[in-house]
Amino acid sequence: MPEGRAPSPLSPRRWSVRWKLAGVSAGLTLLILLAFALVVGRLATNKINGEFAQDLKTTANQLATDFQLQQRNISGPNIVHLPLVGQYAVRIVNGAGEVQRILLQSGGTRTGETPNAPDLGAPEVDEVVRSGNLDVVSVPLATTSITGEPTFLQYARSRASVEDTVNRLWLFLAGGVLGGTILAALAGVAVARRAMRPIASLTATAREIAATRDPSQRVPRPESHDEVAELAETLDQMLRELDAARAESDHAMQAQRDFVADASHELRTPLTSILANLELLEESLASEGDSEDVEIVAGALGSSRRMRRLVADLLLLAQADAGRAGPRRSGDLNEIAAAAISEVRPVAGHHRIVLGASDPVTVQGNPDDLHRLVVNLVENGVRHTPPGSEVRVTISRSDGQAVLDVSDDGPGLPPALGAQIFARFVRGEGPADVAGSPGTGLGLAIVKAVAVSHGGDVEVGTSEAGGARFTVHLPLEARERKLEAPTSPRNF
Repeated sequence: MPEGRAPSPLSPRRWSVRWKLAGVSAGLTLLILLAFALVVGRLATNKINGEFAQDLKTTANQLATDFQLQQRNISGPNIVHLPLVGQYAVRIVNGAGEVQRILLQSGGTRTGETPNAPDLGAPEVDEVVRSGNLDVVSVPLATTSITGEPTFLQYARSRASVEDTVNRLWLFLAGGVLGGTILAALAGVAVARRAMRPIASLTATAREIAATRDPSQRVPRPESHDEVAELAETLDQMLRELDAARAESDHAMQAQRDFVADASHELRTPLTSILANLELLEESLASEGDSEDVEIVAGALGSSRRMRRLVADLLLLAQADAGRAGPRRSGDLNEIAAAAISEVRPVAGHHRIVLGASDPVTVQGNPDDLHRLVVNLVENGVRHTPPGSEVRVTISRSDGQAVLDVSDDGPGLPPALGAQIFARFVRGEGPADVAGSPGTGLGLAIVKAVAVSHGGDVEVGTSEAGGARFTVHLPLEARERKLEAPTSPRNF
C-alpha cells in the first residue's frame, strides 16, 4: 500500500482484534483441512481406481479361463472358428454396459462380441487402457488355431460408477473442509469475544475517565489471572498514582490561589494608605508652590494607582480561581453598564460611547465584578481603536439569558491573538498603548473569569463595522427568563 494512503475498510488492517483472531483461526483450519482433504482424496481416488482395475483384470482372466475350457476347434485353411459360450457373448451386470470380444492380434477376424460394441482398439496385454468412457483389458488366449496367430479376449467396463463414486468423495471432502472452516471461524469469534471481554471493559472505563478527566475511578479486574488481569492491575495502579499526583497538584494550586488571594487582599490596605498619603502630600506641595516636588509625587501617585489596579485585578482572578464568590444580589444590567460607561468616559478622549436602551434586564450576581467586566470591555474598545471611533454597548435577552454586546468600528482583532485572546497577560497594541499607558494583559482574562463564575461565558467575533465584538452571556434571574425586549440605541 502506498505510504500515506488510508487502508480500505475491508482491509485486515482495519479489522478488530477479535475478527483478526477469528480470521487467523479459520485460515489455519482451512489450510489444514485442505491439505488433509487433498491427501485423503488422492489416496482414496487411487484406491478406488486400483480396485476397479483389479476387478476388471480378474473378470477378464475368469472369462478367458471359462472360454478356454469350453472352446471347440474346427480346422480349415486360414479359418478360425472360436465360438463363444452363451452368456459370455453379452454380459450385462447391474445395468452397467460391459463389452467383451475375442479377436486375432491383426484384428482382421473377430469371433464373438457384444452386439454393437464400440471399437476397443488394439489389444494391450496386462494393461488397462482407456477407450472413451470404457476401461479395456486384454488377456491372451491359448487356442488351437491353424494359423497359430495369437488370439486375445478383450473385456471393457464403463467408468461411470467409478467417476460417480470419486465425485461424491471429493464433494464430501469439500463439504467437510467448508464446514470445518465455518465452525472454526465461529469458534474463533466466540473465543475471541470471551477473551476480549475484559479488554472491552478496560476500554469503556478508559473512555469514561478520558471524558470525565477523573482518575479516581477504578479499573475492573478480570476474574482470571492472565496477561489481561496483569494489564488491568497495572492500569489501576497507574490511575491511583495519577490521582494522587493530581490531588497533590490541586492542593498546591489551591494553596497558591489562596495565597495570591490573601496577599492581594492584604495589599489593598497599605496601598490605600499610600495613595491617601500621596494625595495629601500632592495637595500640600501644590499649595506651597513646589512644582518640582509636585511632579515627583504625581508620578509616584500614578504608579501607586496602577499598582492598586493590578492588585485589584489579581485579587479578582485569584478569588475566581479559588472559588470565592462575593455576595450576590439582583441587579439591572443596564444600570451596571451605565455606571461602568460613566467611569470610562472621562478617559475615553475623543471616542464616542453608545449604550443601547432596553427594558431592565435583571441578573443575579456580584455588582462589583459585573461592573469590572463592563469597564474592562469598554476600556478595551477605547484602548485599541483610534480617536473618533465608536464603542457600542447593547443589552438584550435571548433564550433565557442576558446578552451584553460590546462592539467597535476599529481595525478589529489582530489575527495573531486568535483563541488566546482571553489568556492572562496577553496584550495587543493600540493607540492608547502608544500614548504611554499600556495595559496589564489581564482585562479580558477578568472578563472571562467573571462571566464563567456567574454561570455564563464570553465569545469574540467581528462587528458589522469590521471591528472587534465581544458578547457576554449571563443567566437571567428566574422571573425574567421568559421576557424579551427589543433594544434601540441612545447616546450616553
